[in-house]
This record gives sequence, structure tokens and C-alpha cells, in this order.
Amino acid sequence: HVQLVESGGGSVQAGGSLRLSCAASGDAYIYYYMAWFRQAPGKEREVVAVLSRDGTYTYHADAVKGRFMISLVRYFNTMSLQMDSLKPDDTAEYFCAAAPWVPPSRTLRADEYPYWGQGTQVTVS
Repeated sequence: HVQLVESGGGSVQAGGSLRLSCAASGDAYIYYYMAWFRQAPGKEREVVAVLSRDGTYTYHADAVKGRFMISLVRYFNTMSLQMDSLKPDDTAEYFCAAAPWVPPSRTLRADEYPYWGQGTQVTVS
């Protein structure tokens, strides 16, 4: 049984920080690529950050580069997103996603990830 569970969302003032976590259950091979996406009301889901379990690949969207950091604690199958210097534009529902493999040219596409968490709300005012 594959399950991704996010935690750590909440409300914060601009300039503040939050740390999101994604706990993954099931076989580790399912989670070779793990990613954070977000979706604001009325907007399309967009990629925030991606990493590979072997550490050879990481990506941060330009909008969050230098402010957010994706990381993985392999033993605990937990992925995190440290979010600093938050802005009101970061307000969205944040989703954890995972895939056993994604073609390198498609790691930023939401439709390449078959496993998703339920989402956690981040509100920046």
C-alpha cells in the first residue's frame, strides 16, 4: 500500500518560515523521484522542487530558488521542504508526489507522478 502524508502547513506572516514534511510508506523503489507541487486558487498546479533518492538530481523552481530547500531523510522515507522568506505569492495548497521513475526531460510535469499526498495548506499574509 502506497501512502504519502504531508504535514507542517499553516499560516505565517511574510518573511517567516515553515517546514513541510512528507512521510512515505511502502517500498522505497516507488519513491525514486519525489517532488513538491503547489496549487493556488484559480491557478494550475505547478512544480516547486524535485529530487532523486540517490541525490544526483535536485531542482528548485525559479520562484523559490534561494528561499526553499528540498531534502530527503532516506532511512525514514521522509521528504522535507524548508521554506524561508515566505511571500504572499507562496500561498497555496502544497502536495507531495512520488514516482518510481520519470524521464529526465519530464521531472517537472505533475502527470508523471502517480502517487500523491492529500495536500497541506500554506497561507502567507
